[in-house]
Amino acid sequence: MIVGVGIDVVDIGRFEESLERTPAMRERLFTVLERTRPSASLAARFAAKEALAKALGAPTGMGWLDAEIVNDATGNPQFEIQGTVLSRANDLGVKSVHVSLSHDAGIASAVVILES
Repeated sequence: MIVGVGIDVVDIGRFEESLERTPAMRERLFTVLERTRPSASLAARFAAKEALAKALGAPTGMGWLDAEIVNDATGNPQFEIQGTVLSRANDLGVKSVHVSLSHDAGIASAVVILES
């Protein structure tokens, strides 16, 4: 059963400007592994974290670093969640988190589906 759905889009150019203007933002939003990615990939990962927050009901106090996008052996993105995000997912009975990322024509997007 679907527990939650979230979607988000990010203008890659504006996102790059924000990262340049506020360098500490990179450390607040992304894990050490994620920070090594190019800006379009970071924008897609930010969109995924926003989409995840929406799917979880936008709980206050969610830690950005408690949700990390990693790639499986075939290159598909997936979330690794812990801490505040895992706690909220458990409260909702989430058993599976599905994520899809895209970036093209200056826009990054992500869709998240939570299943029980």
